[in-house]
Formats: sequence, structure tokens, C-alpha cells
Amino acid sequence: MNDSYTEWLVKRKAPAYNIIIKAVLIFLCLISAFLALTTVFGILILTAVGAATYFIFQNLSLEFEYLLVNDQITIDKIMGRARRKKAWEGELAEVQIVAPIDSYVLKDYEKPNMKILDFSSHIPHSKVYGMIHQGEGQTTKIIFEPSDKILQHIRQRAPRKVVL
Repeated sequence: MNDSYTEWLVKRKAPAYNIIIKAVLIFLCLISAFLALTTVFGILILTAVGAATYFIFQNLSLEFEYLLVNDQITIDKIMGRARRKKAWEGELAEVQIVAPIDSYVLKDYEKPNMKILDFSSHIPHSKVYGMIHQGEGQTTKIIFEPSDKILQHIRQRAPRKVVL
């Protein structure tokens, strides 16, 4: 039994426009509350705006979980610390290279029409890596922030695919 399991959770930094969205939604809630006090139709508006505000606030908080089980790589998107959705899944055998995002080695594997998936935190000065995945006839560049333990796991399973 040579099973290995590694996981890492990264919280995405909230972009500046989140504050504007939250302010607009709170303003709409206040207006709809005033309408609910004055008209019967306002209660329906308050219910709709309140529900929309709740779901949008939930989706503004975003985290990514990197999970490695043996040779299987899974990245899940966690919204509002409550809902989980599988964002990407692949095999380590289909990965061509894992290197720092500014590495010249990573740039050698990039293609002009490749799909780019960003699962990083967007925090300045964090250790961001790129992973080139060739599977199902499509090349994908995955941008993520692995821990040292995840890099060790990948290096243990595929030592020639990791550039530090």
C-alpha cells in the first residue's frame, strides 16, 4: 500500500469591485425595505432582492482546495465556505511540467491557443506555479499556489516534471 494524500486550501483575495457590489446590494435592500413598508408590491421586491443579495454575497467569498491522491490531481472551488464545485481534475501522467509562473521552462511548453485556468489567490508576492496539462486533445495551463508538501508529492511521483 503506497497510497499518498495531500491537500491545500488557498483563499482568493477579494477584488476591489467586491466592495462596490456589496454596497450596491445593501443600497438595493434598503430601498426595497422602504418599498415594502409603503406598498404591497414592495414585499415581493424585498424578497427577491434579499434572496439575490444572499446568494451573491455567498459567491463573492472564494477558496480553492488542491487535492492530490496518488496520481490524481483535483482542484475544487469552494464558494461562501459552504458550496463545493469541482473546478478541474487531471492525472499526473498527463502533466508535462510544474514550474514557477515566471520560469523560462514553463514558457517553453506554452502554446498560442492553450486554455488558461487561474486557481491562485491573487495575493502579491505569493509563490505561484504553473502546470501544463496535455489531455483530451487540449493543452491547459493551470495557475495555482501549491504548498511545499504538494510540490514534494508531485516530485515524489514524477521527479522530472517539477522545476523549483
